[in-house]
Amino acid sequence: MVTVTGFGSAWRRRFHKNQDDPHRFAHGVYYNTTGVEIAGTIRQRPKITGYARFHACGGFDPHHPSRMIGRVFECADPCVWQGDNKLLFKHCLRRPERPDGFLVIARPELTGRLTVGGTSWRSADTWLIAFSECGSQQEAMLLMPAHTWIQTELGRFVLEPKASRPWMARLVLTSVQQE
Repeated sequence: MVTVTGFGSAWRRRFHKNQDDPHRFAHGVYYNTTGVEIAGTIRQRPKITGYARFHACGGFDPHHPSRMIGRVFECADPCVWQGDNKLLFKHCLRRPERPDGFLVIARPELTGRLTVGGTSWRSADTWLIAFSECGSQQEAMLLMPAHTWIQTELGRFVLEPKASRPWMARLVLTSVQQE
């Protein structure tokens, strides 16, 4: 079970190839990954490639992705497929449950810059799905269990679930980086 707390900036879609299929769009597949703005356009500049995959028939609404924020999905186990990290969101639950993890997006304007690949930049049970970087811009897509952390130039951010709604969580700055 995974709660969506945010989406990466880059989207792709795929529909059934049969143009005569009346359910062609109802069975669409949507891929979300990281991207950065270059000359006014969102572009992938992947350092780590991966994506979250959603199915329209699984309850994902491509016309209103913001309505999926805070929703809990049953997911397949995260994996590496054809060299890319992949997290398949099978279907949206009717009622929220305590999730095993959260799909989290980190950007410098919210959390500060990450030093991906550096020492102790994330907790061991945090999985980096995708990471794009160009110049000072970054975007990271992570699968994080509750109470795990990332370390940025600003300090340590811990993923804290809400006590009254444990299926909701946000990154909270818990310790400031010492200069």
